[in-house]
Formats: sequence, C-alpha cells, structure tokens
Amino acid sequence: MRALRQQELIFCSTTTNGIQPRSNLQVVLRVIDLPGATMKLPRMSDQFQNVTAVAKANVYFDGKVVSHSILFADGSKKTLGLIYPGKFHFGTDKAERMEIIAGNCTVKLDGQATTTDYATGTSFGVPAKSGFDIEVTTGICEYICSFIG
Repeated sequence: MRALRQQELIFCSTTTNGIQPRSNLQVVLRVIDLPGATMKLPRMSDQFQNVTAVAKANVYFDGKVVSHSILFADGSKKTLGLIYPGKFHFGTDKAERMEIIAGNCTVKLDGQATTTDYATGTSFGVPAKSGFDIEVTTGICEYICSFIG
C-alpha cells in the first residue's frame, strides 16, 4: 500500500484598495498527492520570483519536447516546457509532478494498463525510478515539471 502525502494550501481574503476587510476569511484546501492521481489545481503560477533561469534548453526527440530549467534558492528545480504533437516516453530519477498549464495530453504511467487525459489546470504525479508515455495529438502542451525529493 502506498503512503499518501498531504499538504495544506491556505487562501486568505485580500483587498487591493487598501481597506482592511472586516473579517479575515481563510480557507484551507487539503491536497493529497498520490502518483498517477488527477488533481484540479487552483490557478497555477505563471511567474516565479528569485530564481536562476538556465539559458541552455533541454531538447528531446528532435526538438519536439523542449524545456528550460529554473533553480530556486532552496535547491529545488523545476522545468518549464513545451510538447509538440507526438508520443514520447520519459524515465524518471526523482518523483515528478507535471502541471499542465496549456493544452492537452494523454498519459500512461509505467506499469499501468490505462491512459488518462489531462487538460489545462490539471496535474499528475510520476513515482521516482519510473516513467511515463505522454502523447499530444493537436496543438502544443505546455507544462511545469516539479522534481520531488
């Protein structure tokens, strides 16, 4: 049986006009991270502050998958990438979370018989020392890959 990891995301009410709200509304969203599970996420970040961007691109499959790495002060790393139409297999060293920020794709995790469709605003997890097939049939799929652990 796999262990589940639970995280809490806290959303607080804010104002932009400088007036303090009468009450501070706070919502706690519990997210359970299970590799292979689909999650509908709150609006994903479209900017990352205080990072180092690596100019050299990671180019795979004759340029049909391209990403750039961003490095955070805490030592963590993400890649921001594009997947053009085609079917590709990736292996993983560390566990990964793939967030789809634009477009669509179909994914089959190693060891699973079925595929799952992912659209903008969803994500999937991939266990360490594993892999996945990803297929884009139309358009471009944009993603953020977070390396876990």
